[in-house]
Amino acid sequence: MIERVLEASLGKTVLIKLRGGRTLRGTLEGFDQHVNLVLKDAENVSDPSAAVDLGTIVLRGDNVIMISPPPA
Repeated sequence: MIERVLEASLGKTVLIKLRGGRTLRGTLEGFDQHVNLVLKDAENVSDPSAAVDLGTIVLRGDNVIMISPPPA
């Protein structure tokens, strides 16, 4: 099921919650079976009043707590 949701979210903006309380937003460019993610134009939105641009990043799947896909 997660693979279908991620496949449908490719090229779209997703919200990712990580261990440690960080929240990231970016365009999902790729993923693998371990839910390692590649985000393009990523930004740290943990503090909405001071978003920090991160560029293109790779997230290890074991740090991902939640993935919020774009609205249908």
